[in-house]
Amino acid sequence: MPQDEALCIAAELDPPFTILGAQSQRVPIVFNSPHSGRVYPSVFLAASRLSAQALRKSEDAYVEQLLHAAPEHGAVLMQAHFPRAYVDINREPYELDPLLFNGRLPDFVNSQSLRAIGGLGTIARIVNEKEEIYPGPLALDTAFVRIEKLYKPYHAALGDLLQASRARFGGAFLFDCHSMPSQQVERGGWPDFVLGDRFGASCAPEITRLVMALLKGLGYRVGLNKPYAGGYITEHFGKPRHGIHALQIEVDRSIYMNEETFEKTPAFMSLQRDMSHVVSTLVQELPRWSGGYKVAAE
Repeated sequence: MPQDEALCIAAELDPPFTILGAQSQRVPIVFNSPHSGRVYPSVFLAASRLSAQALRKSEDAYVEQLLHAAPEHGAVLMQAHFPRAYVDINREPYELDPLLFNGRLPDFVNSQSLRAIGGLGTIARIVNEKEEIYPGPLALDTAFVRIEKLYKPYHAALGDLLQASRARFGGAFLFDCHSMPSQQVERGGWPDFVLGDRFGASCAPEITRLVMALLKGLGYRVGLNKPYAGGYITEHFGKPRHGIHALQIEVDRSIYMNEETFEKTPAFMSLQRDMSHVVSTLVQELPRWSGGYKVAAE
């Protein structure tokens, strides 16, 4: 029931997301981890035909921990606490799968996108590419509760962060961070990282090249826009002509964790140190590239 959904969200997802470093922000850089949430609401687990472990297959586990140093360097780190299997904030607000809901969908719903049709809309129908989450259709009001209580507040807060950064510093840089399942069959040619800038539409190419050079300099294989060119967050917020640049960063999960057990491997600490180096270098280098934004005093 939608009322149960709302009560559960209020009780178990308070707060639904965290913003770290906003009060001490010294540079116009925001790192975002929208898919690493690990609080699975009890009403969701009760409605699902899958175990909590199976639902985690779509989770960008520990990505926010890889970026833990961002606030120390004067940047902002935003992270969701709810999982993407519950509501995916890297989609349009009403990108809904018609197979998942009872009755006719309203005209404002985008039910024809490839993501929605494939079961990976704002409210996912599947995880792990093929496993159905629910035993049957959902009430449409259930989706609307999740969108109103979680999706919209998250997007509003992220938008406010970027607008405030642009107003304060003269520009804003968003790094939208995710993890991707490994492709063991193609491991020889599969990159460790994939950068997505919507084929140059969401971020100045100089920034993309800078991040690529940093990662390659650390010994990682880096791909660009294939197979991930950037999702809705990158597309929606990345407006280079208006002073806001957005770059999506995907990291192969197998280089820092066991994808079956979700346990961190010994390589996690090394990757975390490397990401701290990337963060600190971006803080130093982006002013030089951009002509020098206004850096706030410590």
